[in-house]
Amino acid sequence: MADFQLHITGTLGLLLGACLAAGVFADVLHLPKVTAYLLVGLLVGPSLLDWVPQEHLEHFDPMLKLAMAVVLFNLGCEFTFTKFRRIAGHCLVLSAAEICATFGLVLVGLLMFGCGGSMALLLACLAVATAPATTILVLKEFRSEGPVTESTGFLVAMNNFACIVLFELGFLAIQLTQGQLETPLWMQVGNVLMSIAGSIALGVLGGVVVSYGCGLLNIKRWLVLLVATATFLLGVNESLQVPYMLTFFVMGVTVANTSDSKSKIGDELDHLSGLLAVLFFAVHGTELDLHAFLAAGTLGAVYVVFRIAGKWSGVYFAARLTRQSLEMRHWLGSCLFAQAGAAIALSTIAVSRNPTLGKPVQDIILGSVVLFEIIGPLFIRKSLLETGEVPLAQAINHASRTPMEQVRSVGDRFRSAVWGNATPNGAMNGVSVNKLVRKTKGIHQSARFDDVIDHIEHSNDNTYPVVNDKMGVVGVIRYPLLSDVMFDLSASQLVRAEDLVSETNVVLYPDDPASRAFELFQAETDDCIPVVTSTQPHELLGVVRRSDIVHALITQRRKKK
Repeated sequence: MADFQLHITGTLGLLLGACLAAGVFADVLHLPKVTAYLLVGLLVGPSLLDWVPQEHLEHFDPMLKLAMAVVLFNLGCEFTFTKFRRIAGHCLVLSAAEICATFGLVLVGLLMFGCGGSMALLLACLAVATAPATTILVLKEFRSEGPVTESTGFLVAMNNFACIVLFELGFLAIQLTQGQLETPLWMQVGNVLMSIAGSIALGVLGGVVVSYGCGLLNIKRWLVLLVATATFLLGVNESLQVPYMLTFFVMGVTVANTSDSKSKIGDELDHLSGLLAVLFFAVHGTELDLHAFLAAGTLGAVYVVFRIAGKWSGVYFAARLTRQSLEMRHWLGSCLFAQAGAAIALSTIAVSRNPTLGKPVQDIILGSVVLFEIIGPLFIRKSLLETGEVPLAQAINHASRTPMEQVRSVGDRFRSAVWGNATPNGAMNGVSVNKLVRKTKGIHQSARFDDVIDHIEHSNDNTYPVVNDKMGVVGVIRYPLLSDVMFDLSASQLVRAEDLVSETNVVLYPDDPASRAFELFQAETDDCIPVVTSTQPHELLGVVRRSDIVHALITQRRKKK
């Protein structure tokens, strides 16, 4: 027994089991599950308990890259060209400002505190990256929807693309100034561009294969096709040494625009991505090095502070300049703090190219990742709640049961089996409408038709509250009734929101029970109902969606079983 060594399969089981327990406690403590998985990895990793052999972690690398590939593929599947054009209209300015602010503030901040120019340049390039897996999976966990959620996905994609390009160009600049270029500059730049072009080409090819194959094969075989395509492309990327993250994002974009089954394809991948995501964050948690965090010292602290300042201020000032909503100004930047995969991978490349320069860069990245990966999901959760893009009930009621409720349930079922008595289920209770509200300002009754259409394009509902100057609900606009006006260009120039309003007496108050909302939805065809203040003048607070009510009912029912 003294020579007992845990086999790698035992390590896998240990990580998954520990994450399962962490997920339960995350529900109880109202933490994002991503944070819990990272913390449990940190706990069992070399920094603390050291239960996981370091050599085992290296064997998980292909699965971790596959997990990242799946996340980026799913992110790409959200971007049809129509949606991309709509989002790009207001997000390109935000993205450019955020990238420039982050790069500039980190570079200047590090130089002010005595960091060498080459080291500061590389760290500024890496500061641009935002962890796609962490960010996107937190958004999916909370089922968030809205302009901040939508814009976050766009900015994450742009950040990682910009980071790869800036890193390569930054390294070329350092080699040029130090006289270390072994080939002409134009050839080096050409190699970078060829690498990016090759990555995009592989993504397009993979997307076409998936779209064509899913159109031919039975849905039961889609998962095999998806895994085969993803793993093969991952291997080709590794062999050609081109950035695989860009490949899989482009692959998702290609599927989004060439297949009419993208949602079903995403559902099939969910069977695999959930398990891979747990393993991804658990292993990354074991790689978080508390000693590196402490050793990063002053420069590490400067990097952290100025990176956060750059992400937030870049978005804030650009959103203010372009007159975007307060939610976008104050909370979009907070969704971009997480950092891990891309920055770590590029810092490792820096070490392999120039150990003297790359090693201190890698130490600061590994040290700061400990903080960014823990606080990043927490800031995302806070932002989603503040913008109302996730109902409060969704953020705090993840578990089907608490540990003590499960103990009582086991006891009840045992007594039922022994004595033959039915276990009472009980009706839904304890959930009020104010925990299910998705915030919205509605459409002002004087809004032009183009403004109404713009509101609809940013919404996933089919019913839109219309308000007066006092934010009182004067009625709703229903999507089916807009069709006649949409195709009459002359009429659309004259129409205002108040001309499209249908009267409604169906509203909810914050203190109403969720069961009241369920009763109203049974008699309505609308997919959302306005929520107004209990006191005059009954100002609009937001809407409650049919899907959120059903989700809450199912959750409560499971608790009572």
